[in-house]
Amino acid sequence: MPANSLPAENKMGTMPVKKLIFQMALPLIFSMMIQALYNIVDSVFVSRISEDALTAVSLAFPIQNLMIAFATGTGVGINALLSRRLGEQNREQAEKVANVGLLLAVCTAAVFALLGGFFSHTYFALQKGISPLIAQYGAEYLSIVCIGSLGIFVEITSERILQGTGRTLVTMFIQCTGALLNIILDPILIFGLLGFPAMGVRGAAVATIIGQLIAAALGIVLNQLHNTDVRIHLSKMRFDFELIGQIYAIGFPSILMNAIGSFTTYLMNQILLTFSSTAAAVYGVFFKLNSFVFMPLFGLNNAVVPIVAYNFGARNRGRIHQAIRISMVTAVGIMVLGWAAFFFLPARLLSLFDASAAMLAIGIPAFRITSFTFPLAAVSIVAGSVFQALGKSIYSMLVSMGRQLLVLIPVAYLFSLTGVLQNVWFAFPIAEVVCLTISLLFLRRVLHLLDGFPQ
Repeated sequence: MPANSLPAENKMGTMPVKKLIFQMALPLIFSMMIQALYNIVDSVFVSRISEDALTAVSLAFPIQNLMIAFATGTGVGINALLSRRLGEQNREQAEKVANVGLLLAVCTAAVFALLGGFFSHTYFALQKGISPLIAQYGAEYLSIVCIGSLGIFVEITSERILQGTGRTLVTMFIQCTGALLNIILDPILIFGLLGFPAMGVRGAAVATIIGQLIAAALGIVLNQLHNTDVRIHLSKMRFDFELIGQIYAIGFPSILMNAIGSFTTYLMNQILLTFSSTAAAVYGVFFKLNSFVFMPLFGLNNAVVPIVAYNFGARNRGRIHQAIRISMVTAVGIMVLGWAAFFFLPARLLSLFDASAAMLAIGIPAFRITSFTFPLAAVSIVAGSVFQALGKSIYSMLVSMGRQLLVLIPVAYLFSLTGVLQNVWFAFPIAEVVCLTISLLFLRRVLHLLDGFPQ
């Protein structure tokens, strides 16, 4: 086969759009829900140690989320650029994108390993109003997950390479293997089962990095075995600064957008800690459960990005519009189910985390108020995936900045000055309405890029 040729036809340009979306999205949705389930189970086990342990892990979440921001943001650039090159029938450049992307993953993991090893205690020393025990638990947990971060970076990159070529079923297997291994190891290492020493919070961190490292190794192996469009070659993992610039031109707004999310979570924790550490624990539980609701939506979006990007490269306007319409209707349907769970079953959800009476008193109204953001967020998130696929990730960044830095945090802070904790939660639906409005305006503008394409 010539170096820059492809197999006869790629399904992203030929299969009926509805069937294609669900064929690609369902494995991703399933695997990402397994991943989110792991995050929930991890916190459930940690909550059995104490509420302080649960609070510590919750306060470590912004840094973990920052690692995911760099991994997934770079992955967005790799995914979209790789799919576009395949749509242009340029296999050689698509393969180059994959290899340079994997090198970036290794380099970024090294940076976080150094930061986590030297500055985890400093990070928790900056948290106001927490006990020394919470700080100790948190620093132990955070240093381990940062030093072992190579797994999460390589895992996510290998998954995005597979997604960019339409092989989402293989991605599901990788994610499920890592997440299920984490779930199995959590109680063993936290509580000292089967002859292992009881490691407490450190055990939860060790279980996390073991699962991620094994998933990363599996991702590389399965790329080599099942990905016929692109191959990983150590000899091709070289710095190409022009290509790196192209990857980050697409992916950096996503990195910044998610990094802003980490900063927002940190600031929200500081606002809530002025009321109590229990309020921060509730916010941490909300985030874990919230991720379970949103993971199907993110799985859907991860399927939509390469589909839209491929058909943008192929100049197929009709398939792009179909993909957007179908994904938005599906996303809103998923989020309505999420709203129902948080609005009608908040006490049952909180009881999974051994919630005290104080946690229930704070958490029940918090869950009900914030649940109204879910259907609104569905439209904004799908719009964001369209921006990324069409090379306009800057719009996603602007929407996220507007939602979190210009609305959510200022409104939450102002409402906190009333001295009533429940008022703080109203900042979430207010911010989501602003986000939806801006997203629709940008979506209308970006779709004009397709005006010159055939119908």
